[in-house]
Amino acid sequence: MAQTTPNLPALYAELKKFGQNQEFEKALKFSNKILQEDAGESAAFHCKIVCLSKLDRFDEALTALHKAKAHASGLKFEKAYCEYRLNRTMEALSTLRSVEKPDNRTNELLAQVLYRLEQYEECYQLYKNLIQNSEDEYDEERETNLSAVLASRQLWDEVDMDDPGLQEESYEMCYNMACYLIGRKDFHGAEKKLRKAEVYCRKMFEDDSEATEEEIQDELAIIRVQLAFVLQKLQRTEEALGIYNQVMKHKPSDAGISAVASNNIVTLNKDQNVFDSKKKMKSATSDSLKHKLTSKQRQSININQCLLHLHTNQADQCHSLAAKLKTQFPELPTPVLVDAAQYVKDKDYKRAIQLMQDYTKVHPGQAVKIQLASAQIHLVHGEVYQACDALKSIGDLQYRPGVVSALVTLYVSQEDNDSASEVLDRTVKWYQKNQANSADHLLMTRANANFQLKNGNPRQAAAMLEDLRRSQPNDPHTLAQLISAYSQFDPEKAQLISHDLPSVKTLAQNVDVDAVEAAFSTLGPKYMKRVQKTDTQPSPGPSGDMIIQKAKRKKRKKGKLPKNLDAEQDPERWLPRRERSYYRGKRKDKKKDIGKGTQGSASLPSGDMDASKGGSGSEASSPRPGSAPSPIASAAAALPQGPRQQKPAQAQKKKKKKGSKW
Repeated sequence: MAQTTPNLPALYAELKKFGQNQEFEKALKFSNKILQEDAGESAAFHCKIVCLSKLDRFDEALTALHKAKAHASGLKFEKAYCEYRLNRTMEALSTLRSVEKPDNRTNELLAQVLYRLEQYEECYQLYKNLIQNSEDEYDEERETNLSAVLASRQLWDEVDMDDPGLQEESYEMCYNMACYLIGRKDFHGAEKKLRKAEVYCRKMFEDDSEATEEEIQDELAIIRVQLAFVLQKLQRTEEALGIYNQVMKHKPSDAGISAVASNNIVTLNKDQNVFDSKKKMKSATSDSLKHKLTSKQRQSININQCLLHLHTNQADQCHSLAAKLKTQFPELPTPVLVDAAQYVKDKDYKRAIQLMQDYTKVHPGQAVKIQLASAQIHLVHGEVYQACDALKSIGDLQYRPGVVSALVTLYVSQEDNDSASEVLDRTVKWYQKNQANSADHLLMTRANANFQLKNGNPRQAAAMLEDLRRSQPNDPHTLAQLISAYSQFDPEKAQLISHDLPSVKTLAQNVDVDAVEAAFSTLGPKYMKRVQKTDTQPSPGPSGDMIIQKAKRKKRKKGKLPKNLDAEQDPERWLPRRERSYYRGKRKDKKKDIGKGTQGSASLPSGDMDASKGGSGSEASSPRPGSAPSPIASAAAALPQGPRQQKPAQAQKKKKKKGSKW
């Protein structure tokens, strides 16, 4: 040791020089030389691990740390970083949790690990503390990361987050705030942010003269794919599809961006362009994308793949993938619905319904979607009562006005008024207990009263109307219905409460007479006959009775003249047509001449085919002023017309006479 010790300062000097110049290969060699001289040199070992990390040789770095446990105890950050880069995220989390007094860099790495593990709440708090307790050149980067976590909480965790008011001075910040607005369903605001981010990104590359167009497009890819998604949500599908295809054409380096774009193209294709959809879905479901996508994104892609199997009649693949998804996402009802849809398509709807019923027994919280789908399947196959039973098994949602309306309509279609009445009575009682005097309560009470009046149950209708009157004592419509109901079984009560009706003056107080007249004038006939009054004296008849005189004979109406008639232009207008100077006789029927003359002869039109009469033949009509034809329209105009569209100008098809001899 005494002989090798003098060499260490020189070796450290070389190591420092290469480290400062970022020549990590050479620095690694000198680190190994120092460790060969003295294996206990912890500084040299630390430099070795850093050099291996800089060279992306993380496996070697971890192997060295496992072998040299004496040095590894103080290098937990380096170990966790290597594990993080090798996608051993849980191991990295465990290593970072074991640090007793974590510094800022350890907390920042911990925040990155938590973000990848989608533990956004703790990650958000970590970044907030880091921004408050640190002040260096990385503050802007920390704020950008904070905005990314904020957007993820809003978008994936569906937690309403307040806007922290971060400055949007970079395209990354604009992009993250756009994602935040997407999570809040503000797609118009998100579109503005994304277009702003695209402008910022291009400006950033303007200062870099060495940047190529491919590099710019690669950086813009994530912004443009997100913009296309926003346009897709705004029903601007043509624009969205154009952007997706443009991004895919440039082949982005990030496989996650390509996967998202491919998946979204498949959703736009639906059951069209099946070959293209299969190709896109294959690239979106690659195993290498596990750490590039969030769990929600992978879930959506897998479900879309299952739907693609359904649309392309791949029944076995659909059932197989649906079973796999039901295991992976047991709380998600979509795989069950897709699986059931495939069974219905296979004409085995009984099995589809049984599948959904089994799922609702295990997961009652997802019963609503499943039972609504079951009701639809029953209705399609004419099983009305089974559909009603499915609707009545969705808990308190069965008392929603829409569901109640569907139930009553279905029972009435089966002429089962008793069951319909039972549904309405049960609904009114539920509202009296849970949502008394709410708008839906009053709506259902009135609906029940109207139904009972219509079906000859005035007593039940009167009970409903009494409840309405207590809630709305000044409603004349309710009072009038109540009088009508009582008049059918208790006329005295009807007479008694009729005194509570408001006077005609009160009812007409707020009536706009002019508006009523205008409304009725629009409903009346546009033309009315004018009746002339005749002052005729009745004459006594033979028996002394009065006889009304016969009405005068109706005058013949004058014929109407053309609107644009100019009497100066046509002085012969009053002469019969045959006597006018410009009369040329009746037009000959050309069809009569067909078949006359010698075989093969055809009479040519006098002017159309005569080249001597001038004209340049058929000319293309110009488009309207101020409007240019679209590319599609221009292309269609350039193509020849189909056989069914062509109309020959003069040629007539000759008919053979039966039995003619040649």
